[in-house]
Amino acid sequence: MADRVNASLLKEYGFTDFESAAYGRDDGRKLTIKAIHFPDASGAYGAFTYYRAAGMPEEKIGDQGASLNERVLFYRGSVLVDALFSQTSAMSASELRELSGLLPLPPANDQNLATFLSYLPHSAELKAHTKYVLGPVGLQKINAPIPAPLVDFNTGAEVATTTSGESTLMVISYPTPQIATGHLQAIEAAETQNAKEPGSVPALTSGQIFTKRTGPLVVLVAGTCKDQAQSLLASVNYEANVTWNEKNPFDKRGNIGTIVVNALLLSGVVAVLALVAGLAFGGVRVLMKKLFPHTSMGRPDEAEFIALHLEEAESKAPDAGVS
Repeated sequence: MADRVNASLLKEYGFTDFESAAYGRDDGRKLTIKAIHFPDASGAYGAFTYYRAAGMPEEKIGDQGASLNERVLFYRGSVLVDALFSQTSAMSASELRELSGLLPLPPANDQNLATFLSYLPHSAELKAHTKYVLGPVGLQKINAPIPAPLVDFNTGAEVATTTSGESTLMVISYPTPQIATGHLQAIEAAETQNAKEPGSVPALTSGQIFTKRTGPLVVLVAGTCKDQAQSLLASVNYEANVTWNEKNPFDKRGNIGTIVVNALLLSGVVAVLALVAGLAFGGVRVLMKKLFPHTSMGRPDEAEFIALHLEEAESKAPDAGVS
């Protein structure tokens, strides 16, 4: 098993299988690598955030990495890699970067992380403390300020937390704003009840909780400093973006060239119909004149119009004679 102690946690992230290997050099240096495979990048990222200790500085390895002394942790696509060196060298990081480039990537749709993670604060300190969980086991292990029943993972909720000083920021992503509103009301009601009767809501923090909803996200901060809590709350704001990520099918219906050709053909058909209609109308009039010359249908052209003959009459010269 990849990690017997955290087996249930890895299961929440979708653990599928793992591989481990040990390598040695002639100079005595050794390297032990464990690669844990998940169905998508979200599972690998979640496991990465759980195993990453707060004191591990960020490393540019894979999609995201961190290291501390002889241990290097990173994930690439849907694979989490945990490497332990007996002795690090200047080439250790470059060798792991080369390894990350050889790891297989999941399908395109499985390479993307949850969108709401982009709304979290981007400071290095908060990023280093970020934890991403997908179920009640993970929520319990990271000591979240509210219990799993209030989050309700059965709705498809996802959770990310981070800490700053004595404050804990928790962001819960729900499928719709309506679901988020209902759960925010339940969280606020539980907080009020717990304030009146301490311990009445198990696993709910005893400190003050500041909450808000932004789109489908419920944001809450547990801490004693109101100014810091308000600052953390203000740092998370949902922005709706509509994107079209489906490819236009290359067929007769979706091909723009076909649409243009069809429009030209339609114009040609309409022009031909107009010409035929004009010839038919003129031909019928000529035929009627020949067959029925003395009727109203075949009368001469001059009889078909009313002429008013409004020619200007010649002005006569005035009589200038003197009598």
